[in-house]
Amino acid sequence: MAPETTALPQSAQPGPELAALAPFYRDWIWKGTIEPGGMGPGSPLMIGTGRALCRLAASGLWYECDFEQDQHLADGTFVLTWRLHWVAGWDGRAGEYRATSADNQGPNLGLYRGRVEGDRLIYESLQEGLPRIRLTWILKDATHCAWRNEFTVDGETWGLIEEYQMEVAG
Repeated sequence: MAPETTALPQSAQPGPELAALAPFYRDWIWKGTIEPGGMGPGSPLMIGTGRALCRLAASGLWYECDFEQDQHLADGTFVLTWRLHWVAGWDGRAGEYRATSADNQGPNLGLYRGRVEGDRLIYESLQEGLPRIRLTWILKDATHCAWRNEFTVDGETWGLIEEYQMEVAG
């Protein structure tokens, strides 16, 4: 009788899908605007300045990023510091990019599905019903990127919440 062999588990390996994310997940600094009403009905125009620290995690299978942004009124009055932890990568079972976020502005966990379209990385919130948000990174060159946060209440028309011009930190 031959000895029985058991298939041993193997760790996943990063693939080309993860490599496609590398230009988007950098250490960034940025400045931009939060539209009037962008932080809720009646909220004023605000200026945001921020920074992101991104790194590969879990044996290089996921990106983890810590984002932090100071928000001020147009006259310079400090409003708040926003902080968010982001984890993103290729979900092989789902066959698409997935991400999750947790921030200091509320008790909810954000879940997103994403895609790369040329120089754009686009995530849309993954939930039933509306409203939903869309987050877009737009590469301008090797060291510059624009970032947009938009929302939809009808599933068709998107409105701008905030937009930033980013550059590689350092």
